[in-house]
Amino acid sequence: MGIVNTEIKQKTIKGEISLTGVGLHTGKDVTLTFKPAIANSGLAFKRVDLEGTPIIEADANYVTNTQRGTCLEKNGVTIQTSEHVLAALVGLDVDNAIVELNASEPPIMDGSSKFFVDAIEKAGIVELDAFREEFVITDIVSYTDEETGSEILVMPSKEYQITTMVDFGTKVLGTQNATLNKISDFKKDISNSRTFSFLHEIEMLLEHGLIKGGDLNNAIVYVDKALSPETMDKLRVAFNKESIAVKPNGILDNLTLHHPNEAARHKLLDVLGDLALIGTRIRGKVIANKPGHFVNTQFAKKLAKIIKNERRNNVPNIDLNQPPLMDVNQIMAMLPHRQPFLLIDKVFELTDNYVIATKNVTMNEQFFAGHFPGAPVMPGVLIVEAMAQTGGILVLNTVPDPENYLTFFMKMDNVKFKQKVMPGDTLIFKCTLITPIRRGICHMQGYAYANGKLCAEAELMAQISKVKK
Repeated sequence: MGIVNTEIKQKTIKGEISLTGVGLHTGKDVTLTFKPAIANSGLAFKRVDLEGTPIIEADANYVTNTQRGTCLEKNGVTIQTSEHVLAALVGLDVDNAIVELNASEPPIMDGSSKFFVDAIEKAGIVELDAFREEFVITDIVSYTDEETGSEILVMPSKEYQITTMVDFGTKVLGTQNATLNKISDFKKDISNSRTFSFLHEIEMLLEHGLIKGGDLNNAIVYVDKALSPETMDKLRVAFNKESIAVKPNGILDNLTLHHPNEAARHKLLDVLGDLALIGTRIRGKVIANKPGHFVNTQFAKKLAKIIKNERRNNVPNIDLNQPPLMDVNQIMAMLPHRQPFLLIDKVFELTDNYVIATKNVTMNEQFFAGHFPGAPVMPGVLIVEAMAQTGGILVLNTVPDPENYLTFFMKMDNVKFKQKVMPGDTLIFKCTLITPIRRGICHMQGYAYANGKLCAEAELMAQISKVKK
C-alpha cells in the first residue's frame, strides 16, 4: 500500500451557494453555504453562529457520537449529521470546500444528498493547480464490530468502488445490496436515496422528542410491527397529516420509493460520506456488510492511521540493482553542480510531476572530516540540498537545454529531520510537485529515506534561471 500522486487535478467549488432547511434532530432552522477552498485544505465545516467562527475539519479523529448520524466535535464545538453533505461533495469529486453553518446540524432536506448535489452543481466545480493524492490499496484492510456483526473492508481495485449489503432481520425490508462502481455514477444512482427508519424507532424518537425537525418527507418508514390507534394518533400529530396508512410494500404512505433497494443505496451514501473523514482519496473497493455510522467511522479512523504511517514511511519501491534512468555522468550533463557538491548519484524515475534519485553515503565524503569526527552524521542541510538537486532534475527536465540553466532556492517550509544518516547508508530521494511548474518555478514536496525509514522531509520552492553568456 502507498500514497501516489495522480495526474488528476484537485477540485473545489467555483462560487458560493446556500440552502436553508431544518435540522432533523434539533428541529432548528439552518442555513448551509458551500464555499470554495484552496488546494490541500480538504473538506471542513465552519460554525458562523459562534464566536470566532470555529472550523471543524472533516476528520475521523473528531467523531464523538454515531447514534443518530455522524457527529464531529472539536474544542467543544459540534457538527451533527455530517454524512449526507460529505457524500455529496465526494460524490461530485470535490476535494476542497468549506461548509458554513449557522447551527450545529445541516438541513435534512429530503433525507438524501440530492439537494446538496444540485446546489454544488449550480455553484460549479473548478480545477486547482495541485495534483490529487490517492492511497492505493494493495492488501485487505477490515474492521468488524463484534457486537452487531457489522463488517467493512477494502480490497485492491483500479478505482474507488463501494458495495453495501443490509439485512435487518425483518420481513418488510429483507436483504438488500447496492453497488457504486464509479464515483461519477453517484449523482444518478445514489444521491436521491433517502434515509429510512423502522416504525419502532420512530415511536422511540417521538417519545424522546428527537425528531423535532422531521416530517414524513425526510424518511422512508418501514412498518415492522402492527400500527396501534394510539401510534396512529401520535404520528398524525407529529407529522401534521390527516391520515396515515401502510402501503402494500410495508412502508408508510408518505412517499414513494425512488429505488426498490433505496435502503441499501442510502447506506452506501452514508458509507461514502463517513469515509470522507479519512481525508485521503482511496483507490480500492469497499465492501460493507450491515454498515452503520459506528463501524464506518471506526474503519475510517483505522485507514487514516494506516495512511499516516504510510505517509511517514512511504519508501519508494525501486530496485537499486537495476540500471538507473540517469547515471552520474548524465546527471552532470543536466545539473551545474560538481564534486564535492554534487549530492546525487543516480536517477531511477522521472515523470512530469515527480522524480526519484539516490545517493550512496560513504566515509569518503569531505563533510565527515568535521561532522562529527568519531561519530560521523550527514548534516541535515546537505540532505535538504540533495533533495533540492533531485527536484532540480524535475524542473530542468522541462527545458530543452538544461545545461544553460541554474536552479536557485526561493523558500523552504516545514523542514523536519526524523533519522540520522551515517556512512554506509543509501539515501533515496523523492520530490513530487505540489503545483504544476510555471515560469520555471517549481513548488514541491521532498522526502529523503534511508534504511527503510523517512529521515527528512521539506516543502521546497526553486526557480530556474538562464545563465547569461
